[in-house]
Amino acid sequence: MRRSALFCLIVLLSASAATLAQEKPAVTPPSPTSGARMEFLDEVSYYEQRFLRLADAIPADKYVWRPGEGVRSVGEVYMHVAAGNYNFARMLGTPVPAGVDTKALIASASDKAKVVQALKDSFTHFRAAILNIKDSELDKEIKTPRGQSTIRGAFFLISGHYGEHLGQSIAYARQVGIVPPWTEERQRQEAEKSKP
Repeated sequence: MRRSALFCLIVLLSASAATLAQEKPAVTPPSPTSGARMEFLDEVSYYEQRFLRLADAIPADKYVWRPGEGVRSVGEVYMHVAAGNYNFARMLGTPVPAGVDTKALIASASDKAKVVQALKDSFTHFRAAILNIKDSELDKEIKTPRGQSTIRGAFFLISGHYGEHLGQSIAYARQVGIVPPWTEERQRQEAEKSKP
């Protein structure tokens, strides 16, 4: 009887400890104040803000628009960027979160709310992945879609990927009659300045 009670107590304590460990929030390292990671995080923030503002400005019914057969739709471009954030984070050493299937994201590409949320979640995950890299690891060799590189070198590849798809998204937006919000703001400011 004592052994079974002791066994039950050990199991109960182990389960409690495991539950507490799971409930403990992940600690995110502080943002760097200088160096390559800080510069790259600034770049990521710039693109995140542009993608999210443009995704928000495009009407929900235009998320299925595509410029031609066999080309990504508006929503598919954004989901490609979201999947890229998860896959790039994995390339840099941070696994894709449980429950995220990067290949399945495309299935929700016509749903604006899901697309915008997927973009937000993916940028949050990617930023955390960059914060978890140590400055001493920046010259570590990794495999990228273009071949061997360093983590620092991969930052350039990722930034290029963002630039390519932001340009594509801007072109798509203009094709469906949407002026990028930042351009619209600048035009409004210039019009205000030219008023007598």
